[in-house]
Amino acid sequence: MTEHDETKATTTTDDAPAQGEPKGEAPADTTPTESVEPKPAPAVVSKDAMDGRPDEKTDLLDEDAPICQPGMNWFVLRVASNKESAVQNTLLRKVQIESMEHLVGRILVPTEKTKTIKGGKQKITETKLYPGYVFVEMRLEDDGRIPQDVFFLIKETTGVGDFVGTAGRPTPMAHHEIEKMLLDSQKPDDEPTIKLSFEKGEPVLIKEGPFENYEGTVDELLPEKGLVRVLVTIFGRQAPIELEEWQIAKVDEA
Repeated sequence: MTEHDETKATTTTDDAPAQGEPKGEAPADTTPTESVEPKPAPAVVSKDAMDGRPDEKTDLLDEDAPICQPGMNWFVLRVASNKESAVQNTLLRKVQIESMEHLVGRILVPTEKTKTIKGGKQKITETKLYPGYVFVEMRLEDDGRIPQDVFFLIKETTGVGDFVGTAGRPTPMAHHEIEKMLLDSQKPDDEPTIKLSFEKGEPVLIKEGPFENYEGTVDELLPEKGLVRVLVTIFGRQAPIELEEWQIAKVDEA
């Protein structure tokens, strides 16, 4: 019995008739009749709960989530640029409508939130870590092909290209690739950090401010403030100047 069937079986048990109602050839209930308010059935949480429904936070996974659900593996789906989230949401909805959770598991688009500061104002940007790709957990046929129903469900979705693989046989992701992708999908949705694209000791050119067109060297990164401390030679002496990242450029890119 598959996990999908186990879930159905459990749900059927929870919906069984209340005590005192006939159950086929079961013996009659001889307990005194009294008015008892039935207790609500306990919630049934299946292993498919992490299958990435549209109303879930699909770019975040529980640390205890399995690498792969039994009988499934992860595959990489090429999609049109900037259509990753749209494809993800559409596929999740189709899988749910067609009751194909036993064939298609989780569908992920890992993202990362970063914060930039310009002119003292903060801006939060959500960036896709793997632009142009969607990760799909699927169960293949014994010959390595995508089940026909799943194939048409995916290929008829706007923005979908093809799976990484050949001739209808997608190539499963390697174990270390899956681990990295899932780790990227487990990042906490807390205060985003500021990522600075410069390194200590790197030569830079100042683009804005009183020292425009001066060249200097990165002395220290201050990501908590969104600043870069640059050493600039002024009147024969080096002086540290704190600048916002957008005010400077790498010398070879200026």
